[in-house]
Amino acid sequence: MTILVDGHLGSGVIYKRDGIIITNEHVVRSAKDKKVKVAFADGQQTAGQVQAADAVSDIAIVKVERSDLPAADFQHELPAVGSMAIAIGSPLGFENSITVGVISGLNRVLPAPGEQKESEKKYPAVDVIQTDAAINPGNSGGALLDGQGRVVGINEAYVPPTEGAVSIGFAIPSATATDAADQLLRTGKVQHAYLGLQVTTLTPEIAEQLNAQITSGVLVLQAAPDSPAEKAGISPGDIIRTFDGTPIASDQTYLSRLRKVSPGDEVTLTVRRGPRDITVKVTTTDRPG
Repeated sequence: MTILVDGHLGSGVIYKRDGIIITNEHVVRSAKDKKVKVAFADGQQTAGQVQAADAVSDIAIVKVERSDLPAADFQHELPAVGSMAIAIGSPLGFENSITVGVISGLNRVLPAPGEQKESEKKYPAVDVIQTDAAINPGNSGGALLDGQGRVVGINEAYVPPTEGAVSIGFAIPSATATDAADQLLRTGKVQHAYLGLQVTTLTPEIAEQLNAQITSGVLVLQAAPDSPAEKAGISPGDIIRTFDGTPIASDQTYLSRLRKVSPGDEVTLTVRRGPRDITVKVTTTDRPG
């Protein structure tokens, strides 16, 4: 279906037959008083209310007063690379449009320029599905289906042609989307593991300035006061090299790895401090605010 918000539009997927719809948080972010309009494939249009939203997972819940809706079948296992992908939505206002392609890749991390804070999401810090099924403005929040008509992802973003891309789109995996949706329905929020670090990718230029003898990792710019990382002794100037044994090559890799753990989990970081590596164990908390 189509979700209309203050002069722009996006798409949505019926999650529960009693009027619960999943869409992207960025689709409904500007909704005044959390009110939207929802246009269905049967021609009906009704008022919708944004019940809850989470910017980090980019998932939101919209409620409409209908109890006769056909809930979608969500496939929680990741699709196979090369398998069929069908994107449904309302790109550029063309309602109920379908584009077809394949699953191009899994566990992608969307590029985000500059420094990244865990608490300030610029782009999704999640492992997303890449597809060549055309995704355009207005597809956001719609379904990415497999060949059996099951929802394997929630369409989220694309790389525009101005950046030299052709058919590079991304979707939030169904398991990630429904987990966030279920938490939003239960508590109105989504829990995200938090360490309290602001990091940036260690480039060769930065490594040379620091006289570091390594060329891969993320440089700690700041550890938030009273955060788990500060309490564990991590400080600006440290370079994080591995996260639970996974090499960390960029701030994107760091944020992606952090998204794989839950609040309360203990993680092990390999940190370069001065001329040597040290091991630091940190217990994550829920992201504040």
